[in-house]
Amino acid sequence: RLQTIAYENNINVPKVLLDSETYKVSEWINGIVIQRVMYIENVLIQSGELLGKLNSIKDPVTETYLTNSEFSLANAVYTKNKKVLVALSGGVDSAVVVFLLKEKGYDITGGFMSLGQVNEKRDKEAAQKIAKQLNIPFKVINLKKEFKKEVMDYFLNEYARGNTPNPCVNCNKKIKLGLLLKKAREMGFWYLATGHYIHSIKPVKSIKSKVDPRTGGRKSYKLFIGNDDKKDQSYFLYNLNQSQLKHLLFPLGGYLKNDIKEIAKKLKLPVLEKESQDICFLSGIDHNVFLEKNLKMKKGPIVTTEGKIVGEHQGLPLYTVGQRRYIKIGGIGPFYAVKMDYKKNILVVTNKFDDKILFKNELIVKQINWVSGKKPIFPFKCKAQIRYGHPAENCIITREKNKYMVKFKKQQRAITPGQSVVFYKKKELLGGGVIV
Repeated sequence: RLQTIAYENNINVPKVLLDSETYKVSEWINGIVIQRVMYIENVLIQSGELLGKLNSIKDPVTETYLTNSEFSLANAVYTKNKKVLVALSGGVDSAVVVFLLKEKGYDITGGFMSLGQVNEKRDKEAAQKIAKQLNIPFKVINLKKEFKKEVMDYFLNEYARGNTPNPCVNCNKKIKLGLLLKKAREMGFWYLATGHYIHSIKPVKSIKSKVDPRTGGRKSYKLFIGNDDKKDQSYFLYNLNQSQLKHLLFPLGGYLKNDIKEIAKKLKLPVLEKESQDICFLSGIDHNVFLEKNLKMKKGPIVTTEGKIVGEHQGLPLYTVGQRRYIKIGGIGPFYAVKMDYKKNILVVTNKFDDKILFKNELIVKQINWVSGKKPIFPFKCKAQIRYGHPAENCIITREKNKYMVKFKKQQRAITPGQSVVFYKKKELLGGGVIV
């Protein structure tokens, strides 16, 4: 990578020789040591120091200053690594992200995702105004086709199968931090930055320690719950991997939402007064109205756990385990969904919120991702969150062949197939998967 950058910037350096057994890099003939340049690169990225201070930084091993050639190469590396695409939505969070990164000297471009949503024209105009006021280039990135397939169609298909999906998890995985990051890298940006409230901790490179070839000389990147518990979005980001985290910036992890609003107010940024919606593509449409419009519904009996018919349901995809809403039975109730029997087209309900039939202490999980890229040693103790906004509870994860089982210390109400279960160790996001 450094050789490529050197070539692009007309820096004349001989070939680098790598000793694959000890992971140490040989010196270049003219005295440049790649480890020194990599060390300086890391210092710059971590601290945001200005390039003018480069010649005052010493290599901690040799205690010598950079040579002119090293200065030129580290300068080129640092400049290349400062190019950032910010996912600019028109809202306050992404607008302040632009400001914060500009203050640190990053070369920023605003990127607006065109997803074909109802308020897209309004949002795009707001994003353009923010970009103009903050004096950054602005791009529109068309992801309509991919968003429909990976988020909207997925949402409907999962309901048709009898599951309760979380489209925001899939959107972050496939679109926001998947495809958008891929396109950002193709356009020459080193980083994609977003307004997620989460901490991303970059590992420290050591030129004294051996290089782990799996992580390019780094220990793993880590994700932690943001400072604002009310805005924490770690639940949606458990699918991130090491290669993605290397190119992602989350500047708002250390802030409270009120802090961000105050910054925007002081800067008089022309942001939209909007908050992120749970399901953006519904655009104010009732959840079940959307499902009824896009899925075929078949009415059937509502039956209690004792076997008594108490009413008629409007179509099983409209109901979720533990849910009270939409179960319309006149004169009696309230009732809570216990089971959707698709073979018999029956909705089973109970009139007790805390009915023991709604509680389980274990679940099976599929499609697991570990943020570190390394599976833990099983059985593994941690905390698990079974839905967004639900408290994480103590559990033990076990593995039998390719089947993962999560067993909770305390019984959980309404464990729902299709939702995500996300794993934590204190405030660190470890990974997660989909409930079977």
